[in-house]
Amino acid sequence: MPEPDSDPVSLPGEEEREMLRRSLREFLQRHWRAPHDVADLWLGLGNLGVTSLGAEPSEGGLGEILIVAEELGRAACGAPFLGGALVNLYLRRTPEAARRPDCVQGSEARVALAFGRLDTNPGAGAARWSAGVVNGSLRFVDGAEAATHLCIVVMEPSGLAFVEIGQTGVEVTPTRALGGDGLSDVILNDAAAGFVGLQPARLRDMCDLAALGLLARAHGAARRSFEMAVDYAKERKQFGQPIGRFQAIQHKLANGLIALEGVRLTLGHAARAFHIGESSWRYFETAAIAFGGGALRQTSLETHHAFGAIGYAEDHEAPRHFKRVHVDCLALGGAARAREDLAAQLLDNSEAALPEYDLGPAGNAFRATVRDWLKQNWCGERKADFDGKPFEDREFEPFFARDLGETGWIGLGWPVEFAGQARTPLEQLAFIEEMERAEAPRVGAAVQANALMMFGTREQQKRYLPEILRGEAMHGMGYSEPGAGSDLAALTTRATRDGDDWVINGQKIWTTTWWGKYMFLAARTDPAAHPKQAGISMFIVPMNTPGITIKPSKTMYDGSFANIFYDDVRVPADALIGEVNGGWKVLMDALANERGLVGGGIVLKIAHAFELLCRDAREIAGSHGPLRDDPRVRDRIGALAAEIEVGRQLMIRCAERAIGGITPPELGAISKVFSGELMERFGEAAMDILGLRAALSQEAPGALRNGRYEQGLRHSLMWVISIGTNEIQRSLIAQRGLGLPR
Repeated sequence: MPEPDSDPVSLPGEEEREMLRRSLREFLQRHWRAPHDVADLWLGLGNLGVTSLGAEPSEGGLGEILIVAEELGRAACGAPFLGGALVNLYLRRTPEAARRPDCVQGSEARVALAFGRLDTNPGAGAARWSAGVVNGSLRFVDGAEAATHLCIVVMEPSGLAFVEIGQTGVEVTPTRALGGDGLSDVILNDAAAGFVGLQPARLRDMCDLAALGLLARAHGAARRSFEMAVDYAKERKQFGQPIGRFQAIQHKLANGLIALEGVRLTLGHAARAFHIGESSWRYFETAAIAFGGGALRQTSLETHHAFGAIGYAEDHEAPRHFKRVHVDCLALGGAARAREDLAAQLLDNSEAALPEYDLGPAGNAFRATVRDWLKQNWCGERKADFDGKPFEDREFEPFFARDLGETGWIGLGWPVEFAGQARTPLEQLAFIEEMERAEAPRVGAAVQANALMMFGTREQQKRYLPEILRGEAMHGMGYSEPGAGSDLAALTTRATRDGDDWVINGQKIWTTTWWGKYMFLAARTDPAAHPKQAGISMFIVPMNTPGITIKPSKTMYDGSFANIFYDDVRVPADALIGEVNGGWKVLMDALANERGLVGGGIVLKIAHAFELLCRDAREIAGSHGPLRDDPRVRDRIGALAAEIEVGRQLMIRCAERAIGGITPPELGAISKVFSGELMERFGEAAMDILGLRAALSQEAPGALRNGRYEQGLRHSLMWVISIGTNEIQRSLIAQRGLGLPR
């Protein structure tokens, strides 16, 4: 690969990138209407400095190139920008840079890229350079009709041929694709050409960058059409109200936002990895394409569903974007090629694993510290004995919890004033990641600790927090009731003041951690309150209090929850956390501190299980040979790998936002929805890949990994339902993230 722009000072910062985006968008809104003369537009783009991007580090790198590609896609502008920008970017730091033709180095040239044999679409054609001329036939050449020059990948010999289009020997024939313009067939007959020799591997790198640029352009087109659909849903009325109030529309658009954010984040991460020279940049680039190709096409379909018949009119803007998205996402092999590339990286190397994320100096160092500690303290017979227990007995391990309590890591995110370590969200993710890799049991009581630190009295904090920190006390959450699941505000369990005590009566269901020392319990203290949540208070209830009846029930994933009955349960006045009737705020604020990391915790579980799946696919034979060689297995592995990258990027975004405060609830909801449903998809994929062996349960003869895969599938259902069902989360995303009416 070319030497990266590893000096951050050499590239524009975030503020400058945003200025580039705004200025280009405003320029295109004023000066571009398709169809239009690209030559006239090019002069204006040159005045903005856009046409020289990539030529020098100070003029921008891959991140800036992707921004321009997105904005051109958003404007439905077919200006052939990517060719010259990527040639300059790729060659500027290589020994071959000095041999670039002068016309390509200048900002006046409009360069179209043609990849010939590297384009895995059947019939893409090929070209050959020899003695200063190039011959061949090429198809699917983007932007050639509006270009002044072609940059052609040739394999015999290996390198780039540069051809001026206006000369004799170059025939460009526009072809329609998806009913739109943009692609061309090119015939070359002894066309004069400059040449820069490059190794085939480096040509493939350039092809990868071009595919990333086309994905960025498709993302811009899909995002623009989606935003128009959101605005339309706010204004269009049916049955006397905006269609954006209908749950079906809200959830459709929430899905679109999740997909678009996944593409945006993976694009940005790939660009950053390339910029700093990460060895895994190609993995992240491929993952972005593998996910984005399908996600953007599906989002385009769903966007048109939201528009209804209005979107079918050719004079509407949306059809142009639909065409752009589909053509760009199919170019250069599209998502199918990317999935195969990911599978090759994961299955064809016996030591392959997911690339580790850079969590910053502190996060990386802490990750190594936790990993070393777990190797010493969660290993050997101790871990083997624990792993041999039935799953229902593996939810908690008291001796491990106390050992971990000695490190102080149970309070790694707590403020120092509460004896915490005040570590950043990225360090907290490092801890979760290593705990998942070590398959260590869960510890702590994060929500309850947050509530105590924010709303507890000093006496309550002194009483309860040290127990949690030392790993000595687990707290359950007493929220759900027979008539109040997702609609928690409808709860009827009642707490009545009686002298110096509160008396609690009611029933809680689906209560996990029912075996803990305490229950963090929500009860109604004002039955007449309006709205309903205004009459709720929160209590800490010791589970050995008289009047509590516990009826455990085994879950379908071999865990347990309980129906718990509270009959005249008497607790002292200081069991109240926060103000009387102020429990809703206690509950919501405590959850808000954790929800941003919930999706991250889920996706890190999936990432560990996925690495085990890849290991098994490499080692296990199927009916027709090694599983790793089965094309269906490889495609499924590539798709899962790409989705895991989306989940990890959503996780990182939530963590970074949490550094400056609480993660906005819609961002946490996006991460939770995507990761929770990915866990289900992963479980189903593992069954398809490994077959009935993966369906064998713990202790069954021949069970793979002692039943881990099938138990994980059964457990996955919980993550879609718990902590707010995904349907509720989608409504939150639509209303808070998109501004749709409630």
